[in-house]
Amino acid sequence: MKLKMKTRRAAAKRFKKTASGEFKRAKGYKSHILEKKAPARKRNLRKATLVHKTDHERVVKMLPYA
Repeated sequence: MKLKMKTRRAAAKRFKKTASGEFKRAKGYKSHILEKKAPARKRNLRKATLVHKTDHERVVKMLPYA
């Protein structure tokens, strides 16, 4: 009997796969202590970015069906 692999649900909520096979993620440092951060910096933190190539394999292992 072949068992299905389980997806890490925490990772599934944080990463989305792009058409080119990369993973999109949200930036950190945007939840508190915002008063001393510059408006331009806070604006930039809203944008999504891609998972770095050194972490790509780790994300793939957490999301086997992504």
